[in-house]
Amino acid sequence: MSKEHGFLVIDKPAGMTSHDVVAQVRKRLGTKQVGHAGTLDPMATGVLVVGINNATKFLQYIVTGRKRYNAVIRLGISTVTDDKEGDVIAERDWRAVTDSDIENAIDKFRGTFMQVPSSVSAKKIAGERAYDLVREGKEVELAANEVTIHELKVLAIRRGEHLDIDVDVTCSAGTYIRAIARDLGTALGVGGHLIELRRTEVAPFNLAQAGEIASAQVLPLADAITKVLPKRELGFDEVVELRFGRRIDKSDVDGSVVGIAPDGEVAAILENREGRAQPVSVFNS
Repeated sequence: MSKEHGFLVIDKPAGMTSHDVVAQVRKRLGTKQVGHAGTLDPMATGVLVVGINNATKFLQYIVTGRKRYNAVIRLGISTVTDDKEGDVIAERDWRAVTDSDIENAIDKFRGTFMQVPSSVSAKKIAGERAYDLVREGKEVELAANEVTIHELKVLAIRRGEHLDIDVDVTCSAGTYIRAIARDLGTALGVGGHLIELRRTEVAPFNLAQAGEIASAQVLPLADAITKVLPKRELGFDEVVELRFGRRIDKSDVDGSVVGIAPDGEVAAILENREGRAQPVSVFNS
C-alpha cells in the first residue's frame, strides 16, 4: 500500500469520468485513500487534481479555488445537456449574428452575477443528482448561484457550416461553462451549447504540471499545499501537543493554516478558535 502523501495533476482524457480516474489511480498506487478536487465531465479534458492519502484532507481547500478553461461554444443549436453529448432540442439560423453582437453579449458574462447551473449537473435536488433526474425524463429547475468570471477572452470566431466561438475563461469555483454557452446563445436569440472544454488550471495547479494517469509524478504534500494555505513552522513540542489533540498558541493568521513539523512533513491543519490554535486534522509522519 502506498504511503506517499501528495497530489497528482492528471491531464484527463475525454471519455472518462473523474471517478474513473480516481479508480485507476487507486489501482496504480495501491491505496484506497484517493479523491479529486472538482469534477470534469466525461467530454472534458485537462487538469484534474487528485489527492493521495493525507492529501485527501486538503482537497476541500483546492476545490474552492480559481479555475481556468479553454472552451468552444457553438451557436444556433440548443441541446438538453447544454453540450454536445445531449439531444438537440432546437436549431436556429445564426447567420445574422455579427462579431459585434457576440462581443457585446459576452461582455455581460464578465464580473459577478447569478448563474443557473445546467440541468445536467451534479447538483442535488431532494437528495438526487440533477443529471439522474434529467435522464429519467423529469423536469429540473435549479436555483441560481453567484459566480464570478474574472476574465473571459474571445480567442476566435469561426464561421463555416457552424458558428463556433473559442474562449478562454478564468472563473470562480461553481461556474458552469456549459451554462455560459447556453446563456450566450439565449442572449443572442439563436441558442448555443458547448462542444469542447479543456481545463487548463485548478489554482495553483496547471497543465504544465499535468501528466497521464499511468505516469504523472506525485507532488509532495508539504511543497504543494503551502501554495494553497498559509504555512506555520511547528516545534517538536507543538507537534506532540497536537497529536494528543491539544491546542497550541494562536497562529499569526486566521482561517485554515498548514502546520509543518521540524522534519518538513505536514503535521496538522490548524484553525484559530477562542484565542488558541485548534487542530482540525492531525497527521503522523
